[in-house]
Amino acid sequence: MPDSSEASLPAFRRLSYSVGHFLNDLCASMWFTYLLVFYHSVLGFENTYAGVLLLVGQIADGVCTPLIGYESDKTPGCGSYGKRKTWHLVGTISVLLSFPFIFNQCLGCNLDTPQWVSLTYFTPFIVIFQFGWAATQISHLSLIPELVTCEHEKVELTAYRYAFTVIANITVYAVAWLMFHFQTQEGDDPAITENLGLVDIPVFKGLSLTVVGIGALFSLLFHLGTREKGARPRQEEEGSSPGECQPLLNKTTVAPPTSLLQWKHWLRQPSFYQVAVLYMSTRLIVNLSQTYISMYLTYTLLLPKKYIATIPLVMFLSGFASSFIMKPLSKLIGKCQSGAFVYGAMSFTDKVANGLGVMIIQTLHPCRTMVCCPGCVWYYHYIMVIVTGGVGVLAALSLCTILIWPIKIVRYLPEVAGLLGSDREDSESSEQPSVD
Repeated sequence: MPDSSEASLPAFRRLSYSVGHFLNDLCASMWFTYLLVFYHSVLGFENTYAGVLLLVGQIADGVCTPLIGYESDKTPGCGSYGKRKTWHLVGTISVLLSFPFIFNQCLGCNLDTPQWVSLTYFTPFIVIFQFGWAATQISHLSLIPELVTCEHEKVELTAYRYAFTVIANITVYAVAWLMFHFQTQEGDDPAITENLGLVDIPVFKGLSLTVVGIGALFSLLFHLGTREKGARPRQEEEGSSPGECQPLLNKTTVAPPTSLLQWKHWLRQPSFYQVAVLYMSTRLIVNLSQTYISMYLTYTLLLPKKYIATIPLVMFLSGFASSFIMKPLSKLIGKCQSGAFVYGAMSFTDKVANGLGVMIIQTLHPCRTMVCCPGCVWYYHYIMVIVTGGVGVLAALSLCTILIWPIKIVRYLPEVAGLLGSDREDSESSEQPSVD
């Protein structure tokens, strides 16, 4: 039975953990909402080139995520700092150094520079950013079962984390609206106030720098206020007084039911793939909607460019209320028993599917050379309705399979040498009769 002191996390530490993903959330909001807008409508890239940049980023994220998840489970970390916080720090530094270059003009480039040259210039920054984003995401998620053991505390941390995700999106759109608003005050030329173009490069540059600055402050708060259990001295973990020590046999008999499954065990779980498809499809709905909402507002509804900030802002303000129901909802379905590999594998399906989806949409775009031709007016309408609706049907079908064949995790007993009398294969299922 866990110590009651371990089940309670101080309010400041809950807050410091909750803001540890704030930089990632800020950058992700700007990445999905404004990447295609910036490269296609502002810099004038062809549709396929803009899609290639997003695809490269998603593939880099998808590849890095499971690898970092596996390595963060295995590596000890930097000294006494803790393995999760070490990976989080590496990821944060990578994001801070690379993200401002993504939403800026190519250094040394001009209007005569071939687009493939600019494509080559931006690719390394995107890869570094996605590596850092994946490292931060996986390490932050994997900290939950290491910070707290009580299910109630895990649910609270998840709810607070989601609340700050919504706040991050609101922050990005609010700052973007302010920047577009100040820009329109400087002149009455419709080419500046209504349409997107090269004149908007300073807006997106300033927005990216603001995002990085705010995110850096919250990341600092996370590292100062969050203490990883793995980084504590050994005598502190085991208890300083002899009365707190438990018999060795009791520990070993309690540990197996709550031990984390290894990655090879997860790959043998049918429910692992059920959840992967469901997670991928639901995330695809959100990401595609967020990616193409700006295009839809600009080229289908023909709204002024300031609405690419105000409409998403209204959407996320209305969705902020959902963060308050996360805690009671997660009490029913939010139990966390997995390590970094599971988070990495689920995120892999999400990132790659989103990148491929955007690339297919960009390749099928009716306007090859123009920013927008008459055909793109209805094209973005079809994307927002038919494509996202079709993915929604896939998500519903995936959910039906889970309702028909409920999720069931087969437990595998770890090897306990010397106590059970013989070495036991770690692939032995807990459903088999146990040896007392």
